[in-house]
Amino acid sequence: MTATPEATEATPTIVLVGHGMVGQRFLEALAERGLTATHRVVVLCEEPRPAYDRVQLTSYFAGRTPEDLSMTDMEFIKDHGIELHIGDPAETVDREARRVTARSGLVVDYDVLVLATGSYPFVPPVPGKDAEGCFVYRTIEDLLAIEEYAKNAQVGAVVGGGLLGLEAAGALKGLGLTSHIVEFAPRLMPVQVDEGGGAALLRTIEEMGLSVHTGVGTQEVVVGEDGAVTGMKLSDGSELATDLVVFSAGVRPRDQLARDCGLTVGERGGITVDEQCRTVNDPHVFAIGECALASDGRVYGLVAPGYEQAETAAATIAADEASFTGADLSTKLKLLGVDVASFGDAHGTAEDCLDVVYSDSRSGLYKKLVIGRDGTLLGGILVGDADAYGTLKAFTGSVPPVSPESLVLPAGAGESVQLGPSALPDDAIVCSCHNVSKGTIRGAVTDHQCTTVPEVKKCTKAGTGCGSCVKVLGQLVNAELEASGIEVDKGLCGCFGQTREELYEIVHALRITTYQDLLDRHGREEARGGDGCEICKPAVGSIIASLAPAIGASGYVLDGEQASLQDTNDHFLANLQKNGSYSVVPRIPGGEIAPEKLIVIGEIARDFGLYTKITGGQRIDMFGARVEQLPVIWARLVDAGFESGHAYGKSLRTVKSCVGQTWCRYGVQDSVRMAIDLELRYRGLRSPHKLKSAVSGCQRECAEAQSKDFGVIATANGWNLYVGGNGGATPRHADLLAQDLSDAELIRLIDRFLMFYIRTADRLERTSTWLERIPGGLDHVRDVVVHDSLGICDELEKLMRAHVAHYRDEWAETINDPEKLARFVSFVNAPDTPDPVVAFVPERDQMKPDLPLLSIGMRPADVLEGSAQR
Repeated sequence: MTATPEATEATPTIVLVGHGMVGQRFLEALAERGLTATHRVVVLCEEPRPAYDRVQLTSYFAGRTPEDLSMTDMEFIKDHGIELHIGDPAETVDREARRVTARSGLVVDYDVLVLATGSYPFVPPVPGKDAEGCFVYRTIEDLLAIEEYAKNAQVGAVVGGGLLGLEAAGALKGLGLTSHIVEFAPRLMPVQVDEGGGAALLRTIEEMGLSVHTGVGTQEVVVGEDGAVTGMKLSDGSELATDLVVFSAGVRPRDQLARDCGLTVGERGGITVDEQCRTVNDPHVFAIGECALASDGRVYGLVAPGYEQAETAAATIAADEASFTGADLSTKLKLLGVDVASFGDAHGTAEDCLDVVYSDSRSGLYKKLVIGRDGTLLGGILVGDADAYGTLKAFTGSVPPVSPESLVLPAGAGESVQLGPSALPDDAIVCSCHNVSKGTIRGAVTDHQCTTVPEVKKCTKAGTGCGSCVKVLGQLVNAELEASGIEVDKGLCGCFGQTREELYEIVHALRITTYQDLLDRHGREEARGGDGCEICKPAVGSIIASLAPAIGASGYVLDGEQASLQDTNDHFLANLQKNGSYSVVPRIPGGEIAPEKLIVIGEIARDFGLYTKITGGQRIDMFGARVEQLPVIWARLVDAGFESGHAYGKSLRTVKSCVGQTWCRYGVQDSVRMAIDLELRYRGLRSPHKLKSAVSGCQRECAEAQSKDFGVIATANGWNLYVGGNGGATPRHADLLAQDLSDAELIRLIDRFLMFYIRTADRLERTSTWLERIPGGLDHVRDVVVHDSLGICDELEKLMRAHVAHYRDEWAETINDPEKLARFVSFVNAPDTPDPVVAFVPERDQMKPDLPLLSIGMRPADVLEGSAQR
């Protein structure tokens, strides 16, 4: 604990106006320099809550509470004697008397005044902007107001297609509204990305169901007789019907307090400061963060420069040498699940610079590097896949050790190269939020004996800002530990010192059929005899299920001990939804379905009031089933010839297909028949992660097989097999494993590939990541699977034959077992009582979860506390 001074007339006082992220960092910097022990520190905060993570603001709609977003440790405030006044902003500043008056009437004399008042949202001066139903997107209170108003709204429009605008549109969609984005610029995120990046982002966002209007401005907000929003008029003459509008058209510095007391401000706003962040016409006043116009003539709207300004101001107050002359504007964001990053001279403004571009509009991928004539990496833009951001940003300003072309190619496409953090020089900045270099991180391991990422974070502050460097940070820590001769614990979890691959071999070789036996015989000493953890239990459960026929275990995941190892979805053989209901997805092999079966699905959805939707995997998903309804629904599906689609499990999901040569004039093989054969062969196969597949009947690739874990494309001579693709959050083109295969050759190679993946992959590792991680990559996998270099192919094929021979439908098994049926109740002590939170309201001739009820009731996690699962 830091000793705090007794407040006397002689005690110097620092007054901080504003308590956002930058303000909180300033307080921490004061404490680090011991100034809280020698100064009285007073904070005047306008918002009704202390500093919170505004960067993660939208995560509120993903379930995080305002308390979760808080960045303020009240013990820190108390220990350092900081006087924090919540909801009491500064009203006036008397610079001559050095006195601040707060809204409450509180008067504080200061020796140093620090303005961290941030910015305010810019609302275009259009008619109707103040109508009921118009909001800004800046604070937690704004989000609470939007959430409340959205309960009675159907359509929402966001004015502004920048970072916050896209997040706001995603939030409205998540609240159940049809969402529109109106952006005056010709592309989304015009500051961060160029035309190519904007096009890739646009395609991906439109595929999510959001409507985007670029190159148009808002002329007027149309208001109804009741004073509420009913629509918008756009600059191209079109009109947009909407009953909620969110303005996210940029921000402006909050400098009115500075203007009122005579401080110099910029022509376009911002409190003018020097390199020490001291105002230019008053040495006793500092300005930091979004309200400050820095010495380089910029107002910085990112958190990293704000932190650097906070540290500079604190150092100057402590009479230490420090300066802020500008900052890196690099950013890495995840917008609506899409990675977007830009760094350095992203738009190529340097003289004689060259662009190296990779673009795949179908996959939503766009990568551009800006290269100087001498090969120096000047900057870049990444859309759809930003995994290399940390390394590329650190190389900015230097000549990378490999060609730029190899850096933009995705894994699996050409001569791509994945540079690791070990290739970085020690002076490369890894964490731009806190200006932490690779050398500093290495020093935390070698000089300060840090052995984990949390310890390095605490020692250096790296990774505690926006978090985009945490992946690189972990790689650096492990590399440094290994270089120092310190063994890095690569065990699955705290219960097992072995990796998942090693546990697979143990289970297989020793024919271990229970989790408890494995834990007691091969777990860490301190874990033996215990209950295990939530990491290893489902992982071991999956291994036992994968090997069940070979080791003599039951392959039914709800049998005996296996049932206690399963995640929530597997536990009820259905997918848990946000309001505590479940979805039901019957298997439709190859996407082919007879009219009679379509009618059965329609009748079940109608009779149980289920929401129906065609999935991306060519199946029909039925949402909204109560847990007690699941067995009844399954019984009707099984009677009609359906079985579980395993949408809930880490197993094969679907094998998509086009119509192939049977119907299509371009088809050269029967893709539907092959897709059905493959789906029926691999159904129910438990694996480290979900598996997806597709079969295309010709090179036009309508089934998108190259974005699947294993994909098949027809040729005139047979089939080409691709592996390791992924079309999700981290897209990856599949690699060609073998070509012109016969039916038998194709199935034999897929058998081998899948069982080798299940044998060697890590927990929750997709085939795309596994293929890049496994030593030797694709070449090694080809040697093993095609050429049998390890002599294990007979064993792999035998394991797959055993799986096929012993497959049982989990739904049918369950509905025929009264003991298993007993688990399908909402409450063990009241089995006939339905969950009161699971309620619905009508929407577009169907139904949706009653979100207002959910917001005041229990979350799904709360419901499960009293469920049969426990």
